[in-house]
Amino acid sequence: MGKKLFAPGVLIGNDLRFWADALRFAGLLVYKKAYLPGLEERAGSYAAVWEPLVDGEDRQTMAGLAASMPAAAGALRMVEGKEPPLSAPEEVLGRFLAGAVDALVRGAARGGGGRARGRASARHPAGGLDSLHDHWLHALSASEGTIVEAPAELEKLRAQIADWKKPISLAVRSPYRLCFRLEEPPQEEGDGRWYVRYLVQPVDDMSLLIPVPEAFGAQGKKVLARAAGAGSAREAVLSALGRASALSPQIERSLGNSVPAGYSLNESGAYEFLSSTSTLLDRSGFGVLLPSWWTRKGGKLRLSVGARVKSSTLQGRAGMTLDKVLNVHWEVALGSQVLTREELESLAALKAPLVKVRGQWVAMSAEEIQAALAFWKGKTDSRMKARDLLALSLGTSAAVAGMDFRGVQASGWIGELLERLRGDSRFAELASPSGFQGTLRPYQARGYSWLSFLSQWGLGACLADDMGLGKTVQTLAFIQARRESGENNPFLLVCPTSVVANWKKEASRFTPDLPVIIHHGLGRKKGESLKSEAERQAMVISTYGLVHRDLEHLAGIGWAGVILDEAQNIKNPEAKQARAVRSISAGCRFALTGTPVENHVGDLWSIMEFLNPGLLGNRSEFKRRFFIPIQANRDAEAALRLKRLTGPFILRRLKTDPTVISDLPKKMEMKVWCTITKEQASLYKAVVDEAEDALEGADGIARKGVILATLTKLKQVLNHPAHFLKDNSQVAGRSGKLQRLTEMLEEVLESGERSLLFTQFSEMGEILRAYLEATFAEEAPFLHGGVPRARRDAMVERFQNDQKAPHFFILSLKAGGTGLNLTRANHVFHYDRWWNPAVESQATDRAFRIGQKKNVEVHSFLCSGTVEEHIDELIERKKEVAGSVVGAGEAWLSELSNTEIRKLFQLRAEVQGE
Repeated sequence: MGKKLFAPGVLIGNDLRFWADALRFAGLLVYKKAYLPGLEERAGSYAAVWEPLVDGEDRQTMAGLAASMPAAAGALRMVEGKEPPLSAPEEVLGRFLAGAVDALVRGAARGGGGRARGRASARHPAGGLDSLHDHWLHALSASEGTIVEAPAELEKLRAQIADWKKPISLAVRSPYRLCFRLEEPPQEEGDGRWYVRYLVQPVDDMSLLIPVPEAFGAQGKKVLARAAGAGSAREAVLSALGRASALSPQIERSLGNSVPAGYSLNESGAYEFLSSTSTLLDRSGFGVLLPSWWTRKGGKLRLSVGARVKSSTLQGRAGMTLDKVLNVHWEVALGSQVLTREELESLAALKAPLVKVRGQWVAMSAEEIQAALAFWKGKTDSRMKARDLLALSLGTSAAVAGMDFRGVQASGWIGELLERLRGDSRFAELASPSGFQGTLRPYQARGYSWLSFLSQWGLGACLADDMGLGKTVQTLAFIQARRESGENNPFLLVCPTSVVANWKKEASRFTPDLPVIIHHGLGRKKGESLKSEAERQAMVISTYGLVHRDLEHLAGIGWAGVILDEAQNIKNPEAKQARAVRSISAGCRFALTGTPVENHVGDLWSIMEFLNPGLLGNRSEFKRRFFIPIQANRDAEAALRLKRLTGPFILRRLKTDPTVISDLPKKMEMKVWCTITKEQASLYKAVVDEAEDALEGADGIARKGVILATLTKLKQVLNHPAHFLKDNSQVAGRSGKLQRLTEMLEEVLESGERSLLFTQFSEMGEILRAYLEATFAEEAPFLHGGVPRARRDAMVERFQNDQKAPHFFILSLKAGGTGLNLTRANHVFHYDRWWNPAVESQATDRAFRIGQKKNVEVHSFLCSGTVEEHIDELIERKKEVAGSVVGAGEAWLSELSNTEIRKLFQLRAEVQGE
């Protein structure tokens, strides 16, 4: 809090929960501005201080805190004090609150505008503060409030301050509290007169409230004296009314009566008391009692807009699309009461801040009523597309025409759909189709049923299960069920080239009766020939690379659905492949991906635009409402709105969730810190020096290019000098990473286990292949983007099933990071970092997936003291964005300032290599 209050080492051994409660109470006093300035004598010197003002209900809170104080707290003593430890709980707590409130208020004063920083101990502080009074005010906001002046003058000032605070101090110590209660006009009275009644309340019995005239009578005096343990309340009440009169002219005028009882108000006066005077009285320590409808609703009931929709009961799925136009009837309500147009017009004619609606008083502005009337006149009945109504129902807009939106009430098929999408009604879980060869796990059966439910309504779905949970199996079960139900049109499945063979193999395994073809390669069919063959299939498998090139041929086929595997491939909505898949007409659309948000929430817009066009608005609307608030401002409310809007169309399950799957072993992730060699340190510094020179005059795209090129060079240096120099020089003994990898692989070999080694650089993959084969006298296959599909499949098959398969499998991150099942390995090494947690996690999931029988150990290599260590914290932050709605390549680093970039690149002085 800026200074020590008690002797060090005492609080640690006590009940910290109590001191946390005490500190929260001090914060509450500061929030309520329940403090006063003062001047305190401290062992011969004087200090300006802020003193807590504890009265009313706060006195009860403080008494409760003191009663709960642990006995050990009585041993506390002040740091500067020589007196024995305090013992009375009230005294200990009082000293703590005094110090805490002073520190909190002083800290806030120093932080607001930068004034009065430093110590206020000089005779004439900077700024021309010549008077002692100004010196005192300055010291109230300084880091320490000590004032060095003549003691006699300071004592005189202290007496003046005490006299100024005396009325407030007396009120705080008074056994009685004056309260003001606003009373509504009686039902039988038609003049609408409100009344503020004065009441007396004993501080020790807050449940007792006695009107002032009765308190001045004989019986009232007895009751109050018995409750408060003190004498007459008359002096305390009159003194309190005198202080309150400075806050309200009506209170001042009421003092003309010999026994003030209160005063009357009209609607405007009552509204002023509710919205203004009551706050002033409350902050000044008086009790204020307001009608429950005001305090319960935060001051007022707001007008809200709702929509009612009627539709026929759905007979089959025919004609149901998001473009279907529906008749919508709009309603305006106050709280839960729907208002008629005549009632709204009557309210508008009153032009009063407080009005009575159906027996209930409410506060509303004339502007609010006029806005509701204008909205209603234009939209009493209107037509709206089902897509827009769906978005409204799921919370795409917090307000309509400046008013709260209270939801959609719908009947018929649209009502059934909205009810199920909101989660109010569970969809039926289906049995596995008869032609499906295999057993669906419970969560897989639910996923297949969920796909069937959304497709029935013509809605797109994103199956975002973790890698290894069986998205392929669930999709095949869905296609099999549709085929058995009479669907004759084929499904188009678009996927990366690396998993084409996997889809074909899985289809032949689980759904052997489904006719499936692969549309790929130089000999692929086109035009009518393709159409004729596709129409005889249940599924046509093609690739992202081909879908835009063959769009003309693919678009002419009547697809039952378009399914995107590894749907993060369309995260760029302007890419040719993304535009191509969006343009293909189909009965339903599915996206399969383990990372619906790979880099940022903008990825989600692209996927949802493919699935349900228009649901998230256009790109500019999405950027304004979600992208900027979530990415730039970390707006939790915006993230929650986006999740609520997209949630019904995204099914996300994690393999680490025991409710999803219980037979998958644990994944243990570890960071392996490596020391760089002297050669690496020398090369590293040379690259950084070159970058600093280049950054001086660079800006825009040129600057971004310098940063990204430097990042690549530094990663190459940290991998191995030969990787950076590209000189085919010797490998052994020159890289800290490679040395550590060698040591760890020796242990893996001794245990008879197998490993996957990922690198993002094909050059580094070749260096690792040659080095490992020479070092361990064992083949180390390397799968990269240049390996033909047939050979790639053979490599995977051998590693998985051949008893004599190599113990090491090197993979480039892009070519081997998705779609492969490599559960033979239970060690995963990330030799260099992609600086994208989602991509690295996907690569890890080649081993950590269904079928794995061992614990999987993930080793991420990092060079200490380098850019890899500096950026590690940034990587962890990137993970937060993806998790809040259902993390990026190097590009985001170029947005850092030159100062931040230099700090990122900096090689720590003690890291010079070995």
